[in-house]
Amino acid sequence: MSIIKQEVKIFFTAMMFYTRLPCPSWVDHSEDMLNKATRYFPVMGWIVAGIAGLVFWGTVHVLPVSVSVLLSMVAGILATGAFHEDGWADVCDGFGGGWTKERILTIMKDSATGAYGVVGVVLMLLFKFFLLLELAETVTIIIWLLVLLSAHSISRLMAVTMVFSHSYVRENEDSKAKPLAKKLPRGALIIAGIFGVLPLFLFLTYWVWCLLIPVFLVKVYLGYYFKKWIGGYTGDCLGATQQLCEVVFYMSFLVLWKYI
Repeated sequence: MSIIKQEVKIFFTAMMFYTRLPCPSWVDHSEDMLNKATRYFPVMGWIVAGIAGLVFWGTVHVLPVSVSVLLSMVAGILATGAFHEDGWADVCDGFGGGWTKERILTIMKDSATGAYGVVGVVLMLLFKFFLLLELAETVTIIIWLLVLLSAHSISRLMAVTMVFSHSYVRENEDSKAKPLAKKLPRGALIIAGIFGVLPLFLFLTYWVWCLLIPVFLVKVYLGYYFKKWIGGYTGDCLGATQQLCEVVFYMSFLVLWKYI
């Protein structure tokens, strides 16, 4: 297989597992291919943000800004099948209701969503909605779209760094386990890093790079927290990392935009 064909297959593997977008029928499951596909995780953020941004741009001229923001969020969630929101809900349930590693992992593996998960998802969606609405009423549409693109890209990069810096903790796989990349070579991390921060260059200003600091600190804390309680990460932990880092990016941008 040529290098180009190999990369195309890796890219579509990433799309198959990280989004709900249609992929060619010849793309199949492979643990090795999924590990390699992690390098394109930030690119999946570009795609999801592109879909959400297109919906916002196409509706904001004829609908109230709040409705356009909500529709863009719906589009983004549909594009991923609520993949990351589901991980965030499971983490809320697991760490909220469990006090031992075994109990936390058991709760997170349960397909039912408990009170902690429901409350966590509702609060997360509310945070996103009001932050994106505030951004839409504060900055231009172009800046809003760039913030959306950067948040989706960088938050996924933080999840990638979790794969690199921490260990996967589930020892026994079962039919309910979500497909997940568990290994990340240093070269793949560098590639993912380039893809992750690339949208920041579109701002043409240096201060946006400061946004990497709070987002990275959130990732570091989550890594510490997950390791303390369960010894590493699960797929749900990666979803929770993406969700929190996305919200922190929006919040940090608003603070910097208003005060710098």
